[in-house]
Amino acid sequence: MSDRSMQEPTFLILTALAAGPQHGYGMITDVQEISGGRVRLRAGTLYAALDRLQAEHLIAVDREEIVDGRVRRYYRLTEEGGTRLAAEAERLRRNAEAATTRLRARLAGGALSGHALRNRPLGGETPFHRGLAGGTA
Repeated sequence: MSDRSMQEPTFLILTALAAGPQHGYGMITDVQEISGGRVRLRAGTLYAALDRLQAEHLIAVDREEIVDGRVRRYYRLTEEGGTRLAAEAERLRRNAEAATTRLRARLAGGALSGHALRNRPLGGETPFHRGLAGGTA
């Protein structure tokens, strides 16, 4: 298992497959949905990633079927892929928790460090700051 962090498209592809086997177009649309439309995989990018993920034993071919005379290949997450995805999700959760904790302390006037105090926003709060402090955005 690698200690490197995953690139976002890899994370999203594995996340899409965590729900069950999918074919390429299904993954493209699922990744777009999971990312709120921010990540739009092109077919060439997806299939290069699938080849790499298969070589790393993170995914495997689940089945193939013929649709309109063309082969539709479905991929599934392997046990190793699920373990890597879970580890990456936990790493991201810890990082987000640390950021949120520090931002809340900053907004509350806490002195996490001199640097945090020097970088307080001047003027009023933004909707982002109110959201972190427990208000509504």
